[in-house]
Amino acid sequence: MFKKLVLTAALLAATSANAALNTGDLAFTAFNADEDGWALTTFVDIAANSTVFFTDNEFVSGAFNTGEGQVTWNTGASSISAGSIIRFSAIDKAARAVNFGSVTQAGDNGINATTENIFAYLGSDVNTPTTFLAAIANGVYGSGTGSALISSLAGTGLTAGVNAIELPASSDFGQYTGVRSNEATFAAYKPLVANVSANWTTLGTTDASAILPNTTAFTVAAVPEPETYALLVAGLGFVGFSARRKTV
Repeated sequence: MFKKLVLTAALLAATSANAALNTGDLAFTAFNADEDGWALTTFVDIAANSTVFFTDNEFVSGAFNTGEGQVTWNTGASSISAGSIIRFSAIDKAARAVNFGSVTQAGDNGINATTENIFAYLGSDVNTPTTFLAAIANGVYGSGTGSALISSLAGTGLTAGVNAIELPASSDFGQYTGVRSNEATFAAYKPLVANVSANWTTLGTTDASAILPNTTAFTVAAVPEPETYALLVAGLGFVGFSARRKTV
């Protein structure tokens, strides 16, 4: 029976670690239009050799428009643990880099400091999204027209202030500055990261090209091992037994 339980637990752990990403499993934690980069955290383990796409094209009437950049990220040969920070830097240059896996790009990946949006998504290819994971914009979603348009979230399944970050208009730089430790679960960080007014620092026209994002990982409070609970229960039982003997 014990062997069956161990095997079941192992299978469940493997399934969890390799489950497909879902909407809200990633969240942007930094945006830098001057350095042309961004950072994200993951609230779940990401399976090895997963593919995530990014674009700053707008999503209109069920499809991306054209003319801007597309990024393909392969997460690498090892899984990425929940709470990790994934940093993309100099994404519009030949020296572009990511601290997990590898990245390729196509099109113009320069990030606009005035009206910009970036989507992270899964898809059958970079032009065909199937699951929107997260988004960030330096303005109000759905505002503006023409070259000043910020994408609407209609049809993406994302919601501003929940899994789509909405920075103040024309932010050159923005970064999550809230807590990164001692929450009970990784999911508990989601509303904290989404709360821009309380937990983000943003800059307007200041040159932020030299500012590095915080890459400190998110961690959760330690959960006592089953043995610890067993010892605690045994200790309480002993205390109770001793107290009873004294009263007899």
